[in-house]
Amino acid sequence: MNALGKIKELELSLANKIAAGEVVERPASVVKELLENAIDAQATQIDITIRESGIQSIRVVDNGTGIEEDDIAKAFGRHATSKIDNDYDLFHIRTLGFRGEALASISSVSKVTMKTCTDDMLGHEVQVENGEIIKQQPAKAKQGTDILVKELFYNTPARLKYVKSLYTELGKITDIVNRMAMSHPHISFSLVSDDKTILATNGSGRTNEVMAEIYGMKIAKDLVEINGETDDYVMNGFICKPEHTRSNRHYISIFINGRYIKNYALNKAIIEGYHTLLPIGRYPIVYINIEMDPILVDVNVHPTKLEVRLSKEQLLYDLISRKIKEAFRGMSLIPNTSIDKEPKKSQKEIFEQQRLDFEERRNTNSSRANYDKEQSSNPDNHDENQDNRHSIQKEQPSPSTQQWHFKPKEYQSFIHEETQYTHDSVGEQKDDIQQISSSEPVQQSTDQEEQFVQSSNHNEYVQPNIEKPRVPYMEVVGQVHGTYIIAQNDTGMFMIDQHAAQERIKYEFFKEKIGEVTNETQSLLLPLTFNFSKDEHMIINKYLQPLEEAGIFLEPIGHHDYMVSEYPVWLPVVEAEDIIKDMIDYVLKHEKVDIRKLREDAAIMMSCKKSIKANHYLRQHEMSHLIDELRETTDPFTCPHGRPIIIELTTYELEKLFKRVM
Repeated sequence: MNALGKIKELELSLANKIAAGEVVERPASVVKELLENAIDAQATQIDITIRESGIQSIRVVDNGTGIEEDDIAKAFGRHATSKIDNDYDLFHIRTLGFRGEALASISSVSKVTMKTCTDDMLGHEVQVENGEIIKQQPAKAKQGTDILVKELFYNTPARLKYVKSLYTELGKITDIVNRMAMSHPHISFSLVSDDKTILATNGSGRTNEVMAEIYGMKIAKDLVEINGETDDYVMNGFICKPEHTRSNRHYISIFINGRYIKNYALNKAIIEGYHTLLPIGRYPIVYINIEMDPILVDVNVHPTKLEVRLSKEQLLYDLISRKIKEAFRGMSLIPNTSIDKEPKKSQKEIFEQQRLDFEERRNTNSSRANYDKEQSSNPDNHDENQDNRHSIQKEQPSPSTQQWHFKPKEYQSFIHEETQYTHDSVGEQKDDIQQISSSEPVQQSTDQEEQFVQSSNHNEYVQPNIEKPRVPYMEVVGQVHGTYIIAQNDTGMFMIDQHAAQERIKYEFFKEKIGEVTNETQSLLLPLTFNFSKDEHMIINKYLQPLEEAGIFLEPIGHHDYMVSEYPVWLPVVEAEDIIKDMIDYVLKHEKVDIRKLREDAAIMMSCKKSIKANHYLRQHEMSHLIDELRETTDPFTCPHGRPIIIELTTYELEKLFKRVM
């Protein structure tokens, strides 16, 4: 074993490279740090230009306050910042940056050129390589800061080796800019990658416009505004109707004082707010910003500043969950089947085209050939590439939309007139948007469709009072395959999944019945027995008392067996064994007893087992009665598993299908 050397102080350049390992993980990290600096400098316009997904170059130009001549050299020093002075400032941070590590870390692993000016007079230019200033001189510059980062990781080839594919890195950068644009809608952002515009916002101050630019008009049309506050928190945001879901949590964006954060508890609060409106394994599109006293949040947890510690987290959890539930209460959530004017390219085709574009550029750059070959052949990149494929293409507007700057007047017109054009498909194409106000037939809105209006006094969506039933009155026409009920009214036709409808009816009945129980039990003639492994037996023994509070009485028999001789009266005897087993499995998996969750799962199971199945033919009056019962439920639009119950096809859309309307 070799003896350790003497302790010595590291050279500044080496220390900066070590620090850069935490701050500058990939090109997106550089973009994030530079954007935070620009926002803190009170910029109202920020332009980002990248080459080769940031590997070749990243340029960020802002019109902020700029940097004084005397502070330019200091800005590239370690732990140099203008944002805090003392301990008090550290715990009352309002800025996005504060650690003073960004420029020092970036310049230690790249070649940086910065022009800055504090007014319309003379500016200054500085060049930094390997963390050292090699040139500083007066230069002509506009107010603000123009910083160019070239050849990222040129002096740390080992770091370059672990950078993912160009497509993945572009996805990460796009994601950073998208979230910054959402949280700062008053700033005009533009992102250009290899001469192609990815994002352009107009800085109007309206978050819904930014979300329309990012996710497309079809999503923007179905955004619902939420607001709420307590003594400690002020929350606002937009949630999307549950018909628009995604396969992961990536589209949930939570901001605290304008800073994007990741927090498991707040994500869970959002999911709980949607409750049974979401299918299993699906997640909503959500933007939430929370304003609070900085003393209630600790952002100094990690150099990336993504993780935070929250004070009074449970109060915030309850606020978010409650406001989402309130937003959907009383709202019609019947999905409408829109008929597109012309088929759009599939996601696979769009992705393949972009992949070929990247391949072509990559093959022409021999200096990067070996690096790209290694990254594209690395199987570890597969999952991340899949996620970022969603990040860039699945939610980005089509190419024609990407270069379209959103005009507030056009968007306001769309909002005011939305209810007159509900029968037309509102897609993401620029041509579709333009035709809304000119070429499409004017049609009155349906009773079921949610209407949003923009107040003339402020830029907020307000939801009109809905007096009509959430499930409209309709006449039953027939049944398809003994599974789907067909009905009609003046606005069009409806398709109802009879199993899902009865499942919702019975779920609400059982949930209310279970909620009233007082653990009254009844005895079994033949006790139920359950066998578990030794490890499972040890876990169950820890939770015998909480299980009893939930109505499950387990009596140990033998080494690994349990007997149940009585069960809660609210459990149907035929489902008792399955439900008890599921409850125990939940405890084994989560190692906790959540009585509310256990009883809700029991209600879901009972409702599913006792509902009519597919291929079960109903009489006319039975179908009518089922719809009437569904109309009386609290949430008549999805089954307890989140699947839709009713789908609407308007008369106008039927006419379009048969070419009666062009």
